Amino acid sequence: MDGFLLVDKAGGMTSHDVVAMARKKLNTKRVGHAGTLDPMATGVLVIGVGVATKLLPYITDGKKAYEATISLGKATHTDDKEGDVISTADTSAIADEQVKNELAKYVGKIKQKPSSVSAIKIDGKSAHQRVRDGEQVDLPARDVEIFELVINQIRHLPDSLEVDIAVTCSAGTYIRAIARDLGDALMVGGHLTALRR
Repeated sequence: MDGFLLVDKAGGMTSHDVVAMARKKLNTKRVGHAGTLDPMATGVLVIGVGVATKLLPYITDGKKAYEATISLGKATHTDDKEGDVISTADTSAIADEQVKNELAKYVGKIKQKPSSVSAIKIDGKSAHQRVRDGEQVDLPARDVEIFELVINQIRHLPDSLEVDIAVTCSAGTYIRAIARDLGDALMVGGHLTALRR
């Protein structure tokens, strides 16, 4: 069998888990995926089977669209809800306009520092594995482009502020980095609590 599968990946699974399931179901080892989705993330994962695996690098370079929820008031070491909380802050004084003004700064061509727990390889080993092994990882900022960033909702909760966004961006953009950077800019910390591609 040769071709592509569009899989709606469930949360809690790695992209490799999906590939392993496809290999087993299709009884072939020649299976790969385009564009890693974090275990927490849900949504479209393109799977290539057979000769289609050779075309996967061409799929990953296009625009990508995400829906995400950012939680302000806590920072985590992974920049998402699965990490250990490293700081907390009061968000009660943050106005919606401040959130809107900060997020507007991310639209266009920007330099973005990837999360230290990304899949980016450093000397053949992923950054996230290095962090798990106790290493300090500091990745350099990269050029990315955010074509559109829409705020769908802002919710003021007793101990946090949640922001639902829709983002259309270039390949290589880290949505969790937007959450981290927004929290840093507002001086309250931030992390991603939901992500769908």
